[in-house]
Amino acid sequence: MVAALIEHEGRVLVAQRRADQARPLAWEFPGGKVEPGESPSQALVREIEEELACSIEVGAVVDVVFFAYDTFDLIMPVYRATIRAGMPVARQVAAVAWVARVELPTLAFTPADVPLARRLASEPGS
Repeated sequence: MVAALIEHEGRVLVAQRRADQARPLAWEFPGGKVEPGESPSQALVREIEEELACSIEVGAVVDVVFFAYDTFDLIMPVYRATIRAGMPVARQVAAVAWVARVELPTLAFTPADVPLARRLASEPGS
């Protein structure tokens, strides 16, 4: 798994999972699975294009999420990314939103994404 931290004009891009997915309708930082033969950054570019219909430039890793779900252990690098072309739309997710950092903890995030959402909200300049 891999995720993106995309910010624009003081807001963070988040995506809502579909109702037919695990952890239905929870919010998360956009991203997805790394397929065989691709790097995490290549996977992130592909996932954002598939799910949000825009292209991104992937930057540095800003966090690594470690979370033990009941059925698997998640280790997920989170990369800073910027949108190169297009505007995010909900193509394979229920919804997308641009949220102020301080408002992130008010959303019902997936359990793995809660610590990052709280940290971003508490950082100076948020």
